[in-house]
Amino acid sequence: ILLIAIAYTCAVLAGRNSRQMGLQKYIGRLKELNRLHRRHSAFWVGLYGQLWVGAMEFWADLAHDLMRLKPSKLPYFRKGLRAMSLIQSAL
Repeated sequence: ILLIAIAYTCAVLAGRNSRQMGLQKYIGRLKELNRLHRRHSAFWVGLYGQLWVGAMEFWADLAHDLMRLKPSKLPYFRKGLRAMSLIQSAL
């Protein structure tokens, strides 16, 4: 039970850190207009942020090839890569 509590705490802290740095829009949907509560908890954001970074590392070659195909979208790609590096530093 202690191990589960530690893992949960780490994920929640990573999620809160991502929200404070403004990275939630890259990880998941933000709060929608007609919803009373946020769509995802800090726990979910923390876990999914780790998965997002892992997937980007796994598919890095393909992602760089796609970036070369669309040079007009390069500023948006750079924002995503910066967000990924910030998430990695928060973990």
